[in-house]
Amino acid sequence: MSGPILIFDSGVGGLSVIAPMRRRLPDAALAYACDNAMMPYGTRPDDWLVTRILSVCSAAVAASGCSVLVLACNTASTLALDALRDRLAVPVVGTVPAIKPAAASSRSRHIGLLATSATVSRPYTDRLIREFAADCRVTRVAADALVGQAERLLAGETPDRRIIRDATAPLWAAEDLDTVVLGCTHFPLLGAYIAEAAPRGVRLIDSGEAIARRTAQVVARPASRGECDRSFVTALDSRLSRALEAFGFDAPQLLSLD
Repeated sequence: MSGPILIFDSGVGGLSVIAPMRRRLPDAALAYACDNAMMPYGTRPDDWLVTRILSVCSAAVAASGCSVLVLACNTASTLALDALRDRLAVPVVGTVPAIKPAAASSRSRHIGLLATSATVSRPYTDRLIREFAADCRVTRVAADALVGQAERLLAGETPDRRIIRDATAPLWAAEDLDTVVLGCTHFPLLGAYIAEAAPRGVRLIDSGEAIARRTAQVVARPASRGECDRSFVTALDSRLSRALEAFGFDAPQLLSLD
């Protein structure tokens, strides 16, 4: 099946995977869909989220005619990946916190996980840590406030450095922590601000390259890239339109949900 690679997130966080995706698949057409009407996902009930994610992703797959769906959202991946694979006819690539590469690169064996409340506390995250970072100390920090700051940044506003400092402060209490997993796709957009908030040099690791690599393995015949890639939203927003345009996407279309 030939079609664009569809990238989905609750908001603009999925845009953080666009650069690695285009480096690995420079000639492939992309499409972007976000459920900005219901963003953020991290604080919503699980059952409601599964139903909503299935509805929005099904509509976006139909509207885009995609060849593969990339869930560039940790919350959606941990909750609805299996359900989407059961429902959709196209391959679905999920996102997981980059615990494995972080543990492999940490010299001190003390890593941080910066994510939303949902991702920090999920059994799926517990399993990743047991499997790939059993010999590490892992400091988990829920930083839901950073999602809004990433959205502000791509809307053309300056993020609030105080909010970023406060949200990340628990990471810096132990001086031996040397690596931080950015466990929400929104957070790499704030990488420079997070590094600025750190009192010392730390390594920031996200899932963007792994997502692009896996997509390249899964996609068979992506459509060829044209002048502009398509985008889809659940609520029209001029600031979001400008952010999407900056990443090479056309004016967003409003998704029709069942």
